[in-house]
Amino acid sequence: MKIVSWNINSVRLRIEQVGRFLQDQQPDALCLQELKCPDEFFPHEAFEALGYTHRHVHGMKSYNGVAILSRLPFVETTTKSFCDKDDRRHCMAKFENGVELHNFYIPAGGDEPDPAINVKFAHKLSFLQEMTQWWGEQRAAGDRKAVLVGDFNIAPSENDVWSHKQLLKVVSHTPVEVEALERFRKAGDFIDSVREVVPEPEKLFSWWSYRSKDWRESNRGRRLDHVWMTPNLSGTVTRASVYDGARDWDKPSDHAPVIAEFNF
Repeated sequence: MKIVSWNINSVRLRIEQVGRFLQDQQPDALCLQELKCPDEFFPHEAFEALGYTHRHVHGMKSYNGVAILSRLPFVETTTKSFCDKDDRRHCMAKFENGVELHNFYIPAGGDEPDPAINVKFAHKLSFLQEMTQWWGEQRAAGDRKAVLVGDFNIAPSENDVWSHKQLLKVVSHTPVEVEALERFRKAGDFIDSVREVVPEPEKLFSWWSYRSKDWRESNRGRRLDHVWMTPNLSGTVTRASVYDGARDWDKPSDHAPVIAEFNF
């Protein structure tokens, strides 16, 4: 089963890029974040024509939004809200093989890494705390096979950023965020599927700022997009990569697709 996570930064604006990617890679399931599109305007016809006949869309106008597009049928779909906000940051689809695919878009957190003065950063930390509590409850309710993907907006390791030292006080790599994400990971004992295939200390990025005139030359990237799996799926990931060529396309998203292949 080939699963892709991609913060598309407006699905309608980049639907041609999505089509190009799907025709080239043919994943079984594509998880998109930051749709910036209400459900009634989602480009269903384009995905239908490409063979993605099973769609779980949870979008909103102008901001956020997540979707799971699949060639495989769903047996169950759900969404969950966090922090008492209906800001469309999670959706889940369960497949006939019993695997749950969770798609997350964790808040970016603004520019100042201080929750006392930055409500966006406070929201990010609260979101992570609620995720941790929620998954602890889910795990206690019974063993479940799950793959968690999405734009987590955190680069946890020093090998997930171009400069650990220079980004320690930059939102997405601060110790408080990294520690919060690690608490969530421990709540599910999750395994980083991509790092199973591309182990550290190899540098690996999935996001590059629009501010860089030549992003590939400067390569000041961060690995903000992740594919995790529950421990009962250990050993199933066979391939993983970042499709960074999409970052070279005309008017690209600042994120590149992350691909993981599993032998369930």
